[in-house]
Amino acid sequence: MDGNKLILLSRVGCCLCEGLEERLNNLDLNKLNPPLNLWVRDIDGESVSEVDRARYSLEVPVLLLAIYKTSRIIELPRVSPRLSDEGLFTWLQKNIQEKF
Repeated sequence: MDGNKLILLSRVGCCLCEGLEERLNNLDLNKLNPPLNLWVRDIDGESVSEVDRARYSLEVPVLLLAIYKTSRIIELPRVSPRLSDEGLFTWLQKNIQEKF
């Protein structure tokens, strides 16, 4: 799928990961500027490289921004689990605009 991606690196059984995934699924990421597609990757799964697994395994949940136009992947700052859904949307918009 083409387009910019918001990649959530998570782990099965991680309550912070599952909570963030649920909250991201509740947001309309198409309303962000630019719009994003959410991709969830299990840090222990085959779709995650050994390099990324070693780097992020103890840090999950981690949000990465994959910019289609430049093929860059950028780690976003750690998001507070205390943000409301509206606050999370605003936080995402602020953090992705800084990267484009």
